[in-house]
Amino acid sequence: MAGACGNGGFVTLTVAQIDRETDHLVGEWLPLSTVAKKLGLSIGRAKQLIKDKKLVGVRRGGGEPQIPAVFLAGDDVIKGLPGTLTVLADAGYGEVESIRWLFTSDDSLPGAPIDAIVAGRHTEVKRRAQALGF
Repeated sequence: MAGACGNGGFVTLTVAQIDRETDHLVGEWLPLSTVAKKLGLSIGRAKQLIKDKKLVGVRRGGGEPQIPAVFLAGDDVIKGLPGTLTVLADAGYGEVESIRWLFTSDDSLPGAPIDAIVAGRHTEVKRRAQALGF
């Protein structure tokens, strides 16, 4: 998929297809076009956020990539999410694996890592994600 980006070039975006189990963990999803509108960005710039690991999007059936709705707080990406996604990517996690890890309950947190990020405990979650790479 290609779209215009700010530098006059094109952003090529490869997005993984999500599995049913991970899809159910997430709950509410937003199409990339809706995410772009909420963030006040062009579609090309929203695609660049995915390519830069600031957001993660997947395919759910056909159509455009979709983003877990909880990744947005008002008109911004939730604090701590981009750094955590980068750490997960550095640990070798793909898009679907990152979403599964973020939304899977962890009794030691308690709750899922995404719940801790939303609650402002993103440093703790990022520390746990860094440990995955070892």
